[in-house]
Amino acid sequence: MKTTIKKLDKSEVEISSVLPSEEFKKYESKAISHIGERLELPGFRKGKAPENVVREHATEMMILEEMAELAIQDIYPKIIEEEKIDAIGRPQVSITKIAKGEDLEFKIITAIIPEMALPDYKKLANRVKKENPEVKVEVDEAEVDKTILELRKMRAEQSRNANHEGHEDMSAEEHAKAHPEIKESDYPPFDDDFAKSFGDFENAEAFKNKIRENMKIEKETIEKDKLRMKIVEELLKETSGEIPEIFIQTEIDKILYRLQADITNAGLKFEDYLVQIKKTEEDLRNEWRDDAEKRAKLQIVIHNISEKENIKPTEEEITKEVDNIMTMYKDADPARARAYIENMLENEKVFTFLENQ
Repeated sequence: MKTTIKKLDKSEVEISSVLPSEEFKKYESKAISHIGERLELPGFRKGKAPENVVREHATEMMILEEMAELAIQDIYPKIIEEEKIDAIGRPQVSITKIAKGEDLEFKIITAIIPEMALPDYKKLANRVKKENPEVKVEVDEAEVDKTILELRKMRAEQSRNANHEGHEDMSAEEHAKAHPEIKESDYPPFDDDFAKSFGDFENAEAFKNKIRENMKIEKETIEKDKLRMKIVEELLKETSGEIPEIFIQTEIDKILYRLQADITNAGLKFEDYLVQIKKTEEDLRNEWRDDAEKRAKLQIVIHNISEKENIKPTEEEITKEVDNIMTMYKDADPARARAYIENMLENEKVFTFLENQ
């Protein structure tokens, strides 16, 4: 395979590659298998149609594009390693030549980690910690009781709604009459049976203890996040360097990906959501740019610290979290999910390292 590397401005490189036709051909069978997993064909369970049937229903270009995607997924990491390119972020891939029986030609533009003038981050984190001493978190009984009251109210409303099914066509006024405010005296009592309805709890006291424990964890997380934000602010303030445009776009992609996943998970279509808020995807991307630029800079800083201190998530940790995402969001892009998880775990490990300075 022939590969040429060209350095671009703003800490980016362009990789141009030619994959010989005989090598490209090797991806055909796997490509057809992948396409078959997605196609729903009459007389076959999804993903179970034989190769010859899939070929009949898939266009030549569909097969070639799938072959190209598989080939580039294989080749790109090897190029990065062989050429010692310190790439970061999601690369931009463009296919420049694709045809049956021909060589595959493609270009990849990727960001490389730019030279960032980092401050003494250990000393900085230690200073921020001293300036923001740890707050002792406490949960008082009134807070726990309020949560229990809200849960009792929720159960009362669920019970009433279950007894009033089939009233979906009511007007707002009719609905209000049929669903008056439930009195507290009509809420279910907080007893052992109530606790067990929420899970494997021995009794009401065990459930109450769990609520208290969860509230404490939530408050501690809020305090930890406050400290992290202060460390982030100081890190960004005291770090200088150029941010690659491709990396800013990658951060915008991540924001978009999370929004799309949330909207899809809520049972809505992203296109309908855009119509509702009267904005285009491009409008949103422009609005997010400043925030994405800060995130991009922070990600580069964190990656620099991760490299210097050799702080990396394990493959086992990454796989576990990716599997969780793919279970929750069936249509999620595995490559995007993995990039998101790698960043998230790397961030968590670096912040934990800084907090312990």
